[in-house]
Amino acid sequence: MGVAIRDILVDCKEALEWDALSGVAAVDANNALYQFLSIIRQPDGTPLMNAEGRITSHLSGILFRTVNFMERGIRPVYVFDGTPPVFKQEIVEQRREVRTRAGEAWIEALRVGDLAEAYRQASAASRVDSFVLESSRELLDLMGVPWVQAPSEGEAQAAHMAQKGSAGYAVSQDYDSLLFGSPVLVRNLTVSGRRRVRGRTITVNPERIVLAGLLDYLGIDREQLVEIGILVGTDYNPGVRGIGGKTALKIVRNGEFEATIEEKLPGFDPSPIKEFFLHPPVTDDYMLEWSAPDGDGLIEMLSGRYDFAEERVRGALEKLSARTKQKTLDRWF
Repeated sequence: MGVAIRDILVDCKEALEWDALSGVAAVDANNALYQFLSIIRQPDGTPLMNAEGRITSHLSGILFRTVNFMERGIRPVYVFDGTPPVFKQEIVEQRREVRTRAGEAWIEALRVGDLAEAYRQASAASRVDSFVLESSRELLDLMGVPWVQAPSEGEAQAAHMAQKGSAGYAVSQDYDSLLFGSPVLVRNLTVSGRRRVRGRTITVNPERIVLAGLLDYLGIDREQLVEIGILVGTDYNPGVRGIGGKTALKIVRNGEFEATIEEKLPGFDPSPIKEFFLHPPVTDDYMLEWSAPDGDGLIEMLSGRYDFAEERVRGALEKLSARTKQKTLDRWF
């Protein structure tokens, strides 16, 4: 879900051309996987599957988006979520219930022949389970693309990697990366330049938000940005009913954050959430290396086990291999 602060970020978004994005990108893997599972579906909401009924939408998304990145000079490293903080558990349970209800509504929509509603509910029922995670990591290994296991939230780890210079920017559709301190957040890196929003397909272009410029424009510091997030609601708390981004900004600017929490949410202590955003668990135990793809392994996995058309896989493999024939990574880009 992420933090709903879009209304105070509008003037801080910078439209980009793809050639401005070359370099290392720390990709929020779980965020990307939910996108693939939600969007890559049949018109009735059925995801891509192999003959045995195993979902393959995420594999298609990883393969072709990664190839697209590499062709454009972007070296992605996918960052996977680890163990969520204890105060996220309630939200996790609520989301699980929502997905379950959406799955039931999908079946009902199919029964009555409402394909538009079926697609919408099927997208909302998407789940990133152990199979999705394990098969995604296997595919990345075969593609020669690095991935990092975060100790906790992937967005926090991606932000840390951007802070220390291991990556040029973080990639996510959510704005939480900014609260976690990513110096630069890039959104809308889709292969087709289109995205489904509330059942409609819209054209999207890459956009960049620079944290330092955002804070300067709003006249706040990062801790205050986190306070705004807590007021409107994050993945760890529901926020204050009736308070949106603009109102939260005024409250924080006026130094009324604590008073508002005490009045509107008596008994709620925002300190653990604030501390988590400002000092999240992260790791420096990773190595970023992009290597030549394992062609035979990719064909065996995608075409042999998951029924991908071999011609399409070989086409993707050729594009990946073309990027690894140089002598060093520095000469690729």
